[in-house]
Amino acid sequence: MNKKTAAVLGLANRAAESVKIMTKKKCSCGCGCDAAKTPEYTVPVNGETTLADLPVGTKATIVKVMPKARGRKKFADVGLVPGMELLIEAHAPFGGLIRVKIMETSMALHKDDAENIVLKQDVQ
Repeated sequence: MNKKTAAVLGLANRAAESVKIMTKKKCSCGCGCDAAKTPEYTVPVNGETTLADLPVGTKATIVKVMPKARGRKKFADVGLVPGMELLIEAHAPFGGLIRVKIMETSMALHKDDAENIVLKQDVQ
């Protein structure tokens, strides 16, 4: 194989890799996470649910944050820790973000992150 053939084959391989990267499914907000991967949590029991599953207007108490959650330390920094109460204020139209109110502060969370926060719904 001569140098010219090797160079053409190398370009073809790189082009094929870039097509794979470009066709990889991305999440709705464009952050680059893989939307096709399955969440790394188990379905909670005993009246517990995840933050992503609650309807707007629901009050709930955080039971736990899953250990493999992306940004777990950041959640703790803003008050998303077990025992805190929160209110679901809104869902984004295309399901990418969830707005919650915790300790008089409203914040938006990505749905992928919200699936890693286990809550117990408060009885009203």
